[in-house]
Amino acid sequence: MGVVTVHRQPGLSVRLKLTLSYAGFLLLAGVFLLVAVGVFLLRQGWLQTNESGAVRVTPGTLFVRGFASTAAAVMVFLLVFGLLGGWILAGRMLAPLDRIAHATRTATAGSLSHRIELPGRRDEFRELADAFDMMLAQLEAHVAEQQRFAANASHELRTPLAISKALIDVARADPHHDTGELVDRLHTVNTRAIDLTEALLLLSRAKQRSFTREHVDLSLVAEEAAETLHPLAEKHGVTIETRGDITPALGSPALLLQLTTNLVHNAIVHNLPEQGTVRVHTGVRPRSAVLTVENTGERLTPQLVATLTEPFRRGTERIHTDQAGVGLGLAIVKTITEAHDGTLTLTPRPAGGLRITVELPTASGG
Repeated sequence: MGVVTVHRQPGLSVRLKLTLSYAGFLLLAGVFLLVAVGVFLLRQGWLQTNESGAVRVTPGTLFVRGFASTAAAVMVFLLVFGLLGGWILAGRMLAPLDRIAHATRTATAGSLSHRIELPGRRDEFRELADAFDMMLAQLEAHVAEQQRFAANASHELRTPLAISKALIDVARADPHHDTGELVDRLHTVNTRAIDLTEALLLLSRAKQRSFTREHVDLSLVAEEAAETLHPLAEKHGVTIETRGDITPALGSPALLLQLTTNLVHNAIVHNLPEQGTVRVHTGVRPRSAVLTVENTGERLTPQLVATLTEPFRRGTERIHTDQAGVGLGLAIVKTITEAHDGTLTLTPRPAGGLRITVELPTASGG
């Protein structure tokens, strides 16, 4: 999509318009003042009109004979004073806009680190500058996140492709190599690449919010996810416990099922070596539907927990070699939660393991 350029005819600057407006207002006020003075003099009898409508000065008020010339001088003074004063005042008033325009041009050139930081007490210009600074900060953080994500995604996708190339090179160099073993390894690597690609597509879809919101019962979603992952839990010696009443929420059934499945899968594979437990609970709060998944496991620090929703974040001490995943499980959970206008909370359990709580808008008001 190209840059849209708006072509406009040249016109007066805002500063000049304000100057002319100020001077014109001052001149108009002077005219009204002079008219008021003339009416006052007429009513006091200092000025009189004859039958033809001409104004004459009464005897005893000769000092008003210079009224017309004085009034003209005053009008000229007001006009000059209005133009000069208006130009100076308009320049001072519009100075913040120059800084805002400079920051805009700087951001357009690609620098998002520049800030206006307009000093002074709050007014309309400073509110605009603060809002612009906040927008720049959010854009800078978003761009940095996208750059990190793209770099990580490229690295993760390059790994299986490099492994596949190495396996193929070995097979070409050694025609007598066991093709069955080669096919199995290529299948494993290819499956990982497909899973990563699908996860990236799901992440993109959730960020774009390209889904229709429907009424969803989180308790049924939790039961389906637990049933689907029951064989994996048995393989790891983990017990899944589910409980909860009907929990109505608004969202995409497919995405919320993916969210719950990711949470339960993460709780299973990052658990105790044996006799671990995963607890899945759903409930309703005054304005939200709540899904909670907690598991037993090693003790986690708050610093580590704070990084677990970052894309491709996989703490080495928490990875099982057979279920390392693609590093997007909790990142997808976070993105789906935000796409549903919900909140995600990760809390380390004192005894070890993790408690993850997802709050979503309730469907009771829909």
